[in-house]
Amino acid sequence: MVTDDQPKPGKIIAVHLNYPSRAAQRGRTPSQPSYFLKPASSLATTGGTIERPLGTELLAFEGEVAIRVGTAARWVSPADGWSHVDAVTAANDFGLYDLRAADKGSNLRTKGGDGFTPLGPRWIPAADVDPAGLRVRTWVDGDLVQDDSTGTLLFDLGRLVADLSQHLTLEPGDVILTGTPAGSSVVEPGQVVEVEVDAPEAPGAPSSGRLVTTVTAGTHPFGDFGSRPAVDDTQRAEAWGTPAPAPEPAFVLTDAVRERFAGVAVATLSAALRKRGYTDVFVEGVHGNHPGDRFVGTARTLRLIPFRPDLFASHGGGFNAQKRAFDAVGPGEVIVVEARGERGTGTVGDVLALRAHVRGAAAIVTDGGVRDADAVAEIGIPVFSQGPHPSVLGRRHVPWETDVTVACGGAAVQPGDVVVGDGDGVIVVPPALVEEVLAEAEAQEAADAWVARQVADGAPVDGLFPMNAEWRARYEREAAGGAG
Repeated sequence: MVTDDQPKPGKIIAVHLNYPSRAAQRGRTPSQPSYFLKPASSLATTGGTIERPLGTELLAFEGEVAIRVGTAARWVSPADGWSHVDAVTAANDFGLYDLRAADKGSNLRTKGGDGFTPLGPRWIPAADVDPAGLRVRTWVDGDLVQDDSTGTLLFDLGRLVADLSQHLTLEPGDVILTGTPAGSSVVEPGQVVEVEVDAPEAPGAPSSGRLVTTVTAGTHPFGDFGSRPAVDDTQRAEAWGTPAPAPEPAFVLTDAVRERFAGVAVATLSAALRKRGYTDVFVEGVHGNHPGDRFVGTARTLRLIPFRPDLFASHGGGFNAQKRAFDAVGPGEVIVVEARGERGTGTVGDVLALRAHVRGAAAIVTDGGVRDADAVAEIGIPVFSQGPHPSVLGRRHVPWETDVTVACGGAAVQPGDVVVGDGDGVIVVPPALVEEVLAEAEAQEAADAWVARQVADGAPVDGLFPMNAEWRARYEREAAGGAG
């Protein structure tokens, strides 16, 4: 329990996401822990109340395990992190989603209000428990709504201490709130929330006891001199604990779709895209390094910015963005390079082209130049560019970033876009349009092939190309299997 003879902690640090059940509910799983600070004035004791401010609706509880630092920790290892903890107890990391947008991620107003961090009622000595054997449970009006174990944590308790100690000194008395499991939701005035942390497998099954908080209704309105409460459907869904909607499945360029693209020309795709308002999806000014080259793949992007000595010094050496792009490209992907149409230097040479080829890349597209052009041509990978140039990249460019939206030859290209190239050049197809554009292009290719056969048989082009009503009717009859 937080009492007069126990000074308030200098720091209260809370972890955003740490339980797999909560991460699944949120629809995102972090690769590393992230944190926010709560003010010491937010502390409250067991048996207390929390006020839901007037004009708000989304006060949510989060039952958690709180750990208290016993000895100072700075640059400690994950294996040693737990040794700096002297006690654990129950915590409730209350949050007011109505002010979430106003905080822009800081959580000061969302989670820093008076009484928003109840702790207690008893501290369990850390030496008496296994850090992976703690259980946290939460009840609302007597109903169990959260039940999980620290054995499931994404980031164990010792690792949290070690990670934080890389950035700041953890001092005796500091408290770390270690994340909440699934089940957090909104509570209304009059409801009672209880949180308990125990170690059921430890000798004596030590427990923090029930941390009890009653929600009350606020009576003091917010003034007009700061951010006001505001909610939307997204905040309501997250506050109430509605599972995040399943993400839209990422577009996959299957082998079957690749084969379909192989049967249509860039010119035909261009016409289908133009009908839909996509008039600037052609990569201007580039041509292939082998006659008859064709390719289709998904974009992997690289952005080059204009040369500047200080920027090249900071970004041009080592494992820079250019090398990262060519080292990360996957099978069937196309490296698309934004070089601002600057053909006066090379943007890819033989070594990087070979690396892309070995990794199974479908092609390289750059609106700049190609160095070592003869050697690149011998490698065999299709390379569409403005042409050869003997100079190195640093003459005009700084390799800046990868996997971002780029402008290549006047066309916007996003990672994952479908890129198709042939003798007419290179075109970009947004994934959402692939099926309808491809179906129309296939139909057009079939019609064009039929027209070509009529011309080869001696038919005049007038009225046939493009087809008038009479020719169109004949084509449709034949396509349907009828008489000519």
